[in-house]
Amino acid sequence: KATMKSLRFISAEAFVSNAEFARKSLGGVAHNLFPLLFKASYLLEQGEVIHDLVENWPLVDFNMGKLLGTTVDYQEDLSRRTCSVCLESCLTGLRDYVLNHPSPYVKRLKVVDLTGIKDVEVQFCECKKTMGRWARTQLLSKLCLELLVYLQQTQCNPGAFEISVDVLIDLFVTERNYEVVMQALLRKCCCPLKICCVSFRSDNLDLQKFFYIIKLTDPSSLRKLEIVHNVRLEMEHLEILFNSIHFPLLMSLTLPARTFNVQRFTATEERMLTNIGEKMGEMTQLTELSMPFSILTGRIQKLLSPLKTPLKMLDVSNCSLNHADMAYLANSFHVNHLEALDLSGHKILDLYPSIFFKLLSHSSSVLRSLTLEDCNIQDTQVNMLILGLSPCQKLQEFKFLGNPLSSQALKDLFTFLCELPMLKNVEFPVPRDCYPIGITYPIDDASLCRFDHQKYESVAEDLNLILLQANREDVKASTPLFGSYDAAVQETNNELGAYLIKSFKETLEKFTTSLNKMS
Repeated sequence: KATMKSLRFISAEAFVSNAEFARKSLGGVAHNLFPLLFKASYLLEQGEVIHDLVENWPLVDFNMGKLLGTTVDYQEDLSRRTCSVCLESCLTGLRDYVLNHPSPYVKRLKVVDLTGIKDVEVQFCECKKTMGRWARTQLLSKLCLELLVYLQQTQCNPGAFEISVDVLIDLFVTERNYEVVMQALLRKCCCPLKICCVSFRSDNLDLQKFFYIIKLTDPSSLRKLEIVHNVRLEMEHLEILFNSIHFPLLMSLTLPARTFNVQRFTATEERMLTNIGEKMGEMTQLTELSMPFSILTGRIQKLLSPLKTPLKMLDVSNCSLNHADMAYLANSFHVNHLEALDLSGHKILDLYPSIFFKLLSHSSSVLRSLTLEDCNIQDTQVNMLILGLSPCQKLQEFKFLGNPLSSQALKDLFTFLCELPMLKNVEFPVPRDCYPIGITYPIDDASLCRFDHQKYESVAEDLNLILLQANREDVKASTPLFGSYDAAVQETNNELGAYLIKSFKETLEKFTTSLNKMS
């Protein structure tokens, strides 16, 4: 629906829509109108005007989240538009802010905050070209290095070196942009634009390079650390990381698959796990922990009990948890604070239904997001599931892909879900009766798409009708076959694909060499 604009905003749009006129007239614009003009220019994708506004920014701070978010003059939040034209203009404008010495304004800018930009699946910008987190990392690093080269080579205004602007950003580093980011961080002290890393994500990166670059990010001010997929971090590496680097402000930690594997643990490894738990206990701000696909059977308490602050988000999907682990979670001091919980890959209703209900009951006053994918939830257990979910009146998101439920069971479940007042997003599985008879769960990727699409569409229509009849058009129900959208994975999938092919090739070569030796 259309969002109301104030007369001020309509005037700002009219002013910036003629780029040539707007750029010539900026010298006479009052300082307090710059934020208004920036949002209007961003909405209309007026790249040249955005560049000039940033180049001449007269205020102390430049906060993208606040500038593009809901404002009095225009309610619509534009921070989800990662428009390439706008963002590139913004960053080059920042570089030219340093170089633009005959600026009519006194240079007051101290902090630029780029962390409010949100990467989402559907883009509404006209150009339809996005600049994701990886590309923003790459461009800012490149501009900082270019700036240094330019300042050293030319007889530019000596005042440029006196400028110091902290640029807060969420960095995303892979093998492909490692070199440029590393160089920019190394020379940070000489550059007028200071890259300040608030959140760091690393994928497809050699361990040695990861250890080197993480030290350059100033870990003492890092709030979020994501080490994912193709960073081969194992438990001993994690212990080295925590022993050598302190993360006093870390609020969120994501570890790659198989960081932990407690099968056949030695006494040394038990001590290592205890030490890691104690080190995490020193991170007094830590409230989000994600460690999917680690094997943690019987060790959850050892890892989580040293934490001083209760967790708000916990992802232990596919961690082979046992009865003792679930009992600890249901009775721990974390449970009353859990806003997001992922227990995918555990047969909770088969193995420990009563403990699971206790866990849901204790977390129901705050639980906003629950993920139970591939949990082998059967038709006969739907009533039990409804009983468990009934206290969760704050639930906004429920994901249960990959469970062998029939069309009828899904309809029964949806009838109940309509009663959860805060619910906004549901991810449901393709009904079992849409697949060929004899399909086994969990379904492998090759068979995932081999279902009766026409029948599925018909069932999906019925489920949406249930929502409609209950006046719940606000609930979005979908079946993302290969999991929820991940902006970071989407942006770097070509690089990750190439990495996987390379790894497969190396494995094949090793296998062939072994075969040759045997013969």
